[in-house]
Amino acid sequence: MKDLITYIAKSLVDAPDEVIVTEIMGAQTSVIELKVAKEDLGKVIGKQGRTARAMRTILSAASTKINKRSVLEIIE
Repeated sequence: MKDLITYIAKSLVDAPDEVIVTEIMGAQTSVIELKVAKEDLGKVIGKQGRTARAMRTILSAASTKINKRSVLEIIE
């Protein structure tokens, strides 16, 4: 899941080397934290949060396939 979010985020931003993705694993749930450069934050969130919502939907679909729950948190 971490690689999926890393790939999507690096494709969206202007400074792909500043994308940091960490994954905190739990028994049933994993939390994926995404940190980007301050000027790229708007590109990752998108208009009215549409890009962030789309990333969460993709993550949810991929994690359902492996019978886990994943949560995406975008950190400023």
